Amino acid sequence: MDDDTNLSRAEAQGVRYARELEGHLQWLDTFSGAALGVLAVASGIYTYLGVSSLLDDDGALSVFAALAYSIAVSVGIFVFWSYLMRLLPAVRSAGSRLGLLGSMVLGSLAIIAMSSWLNAAALAGAAAVEQHLARTVQEYQGALERANTIAVSAQGLERDVARVRQSFEDLSEQEATGDLSGIAGRGAVFRILRQKSEELAGLETQIATQDALVSGAFTEGNEILSRMRALTVEPGPVEARSVEFSEEAVRLAGIITRLRQLSVAPLVARAAQDLSASVVLPRLDGSTPDTRAGQQATIDSVLTLLGQRADTLRAAAEAVIAMQPAPETTYTPISTADAVIRYAGNFIPSWAGAIAIDLLPAVLVFILMITQAAIRSGRDNVGMEQTMTLAELRAALAAVRDVEQALARDTPTARDQPPRPHPVSEAAE
Repeated sequence: MDDDTNLSRAEAQGVRYARELEGHLQWLDTFSGAALGVLAVASGIYTYLGVSSLLDDDGALSVFAALAYSIAVSVGIFVFWSYLMRLLPAVRSAGSRLGLLGSMVLGSLAIIAMSSWLNAAALAGAAAVEQHLARTVQEYQGALERANTIAVSAQGLERDVARVRQSFEDLSEQEATGDLSGIAGRGAVFRILRQKSEELAGLETQIATQDALVSGAFTEGNEILSRMRALTVEPGPVEARSVEFSEEAVRLAGIITRLRQLSVAPLVARAAQDLSASVVLPRLDGSTPDTRAGQQATIDSVLTLLGQRADTLRAAAEAVIAMQPAPETTYTPISTADAVIRYAGNFIPSWAGAIAIDLLPAVLVFILMITQAAIRSGRDNVGMEQTMTLAELRAALAAVRDVEQALARDTPTARDQPPRPHPVSEAAE
């Protein structure tokens, strides 16, 4: 008897618990639809802004197209979540729940594809384009600095050329005094040394004239970079700034190309190759065979020295040529939607807000599922007649009396007999 009493008490508590939850749900239902509609409309507004940023034309047809798309998104979101909020908490079988949960996942992905990324474009599109401009400035700056580094390194070859030229001049002076070949004067050996020193002097002068050009190009490139940086943070529509930014980017690309062309390393490498390969040997002008033999021996030594100096100079030039070149950088204009997708990692809060406004009803669906499961658990072990409220019982008794009266009117034998009280009515009384 005690077990039955305890069981009945637990059942009664479960029924009261279920009725309490049902009361809360009835109150929440009074504004859930309106709240869902507000979320759908808000998502539609941001979708409209995102679609508008993708359309090039600002005419009435484009406005109508963007408006139609945003309205379709709002209606789709409202209907989709309305279906799930009603059906998913009501189904009981595991298969039905899994099917509806799969439908919810598929519909959520569709909502993200047709709405959320456009919402993110509306929320952070301008900032994403500015991020793209800033990233492009960094790329151009790296390319400019690299091209200038290579050009300056090539200008440093002037010291190597000057050192080789000076060595040949010193040797020619020694030959003039007779300290080199033992024969004083300006003979064949002297003319060879002077020929090569003059070639190197011309190359040295040509390299020196490049200093001002390299410095001027680098200074102009930095000025363009400064204007490009200013455009990334200036107030105003980002589309207008992007146009001016593109013009400056074209100019800067020309400066970087000019710096590449100003590198004298290939010229020095060719000059070093010609240093020993193109030697005009003069006629030996010694008066005796021994003198001519001495001149020839000295010329052979000079040619060997030329080859060594040429190899050294060519190695220095090739080291500059082997330096990693400046990367090819080209500015590509980008729309706000594409910028948000490309730089999504930098705008996680905006993406989270754009997705949350579309998928927040999923949380409400899960809340309703949990609540409906709790209501069913409170009523599972209790019969329907035990869960009826007083108002429901009175309505049921009234319905029974109406049925009995209808039957009494239709039965001839029952018209002369007084109506019998219903056992349920007696119990209620």
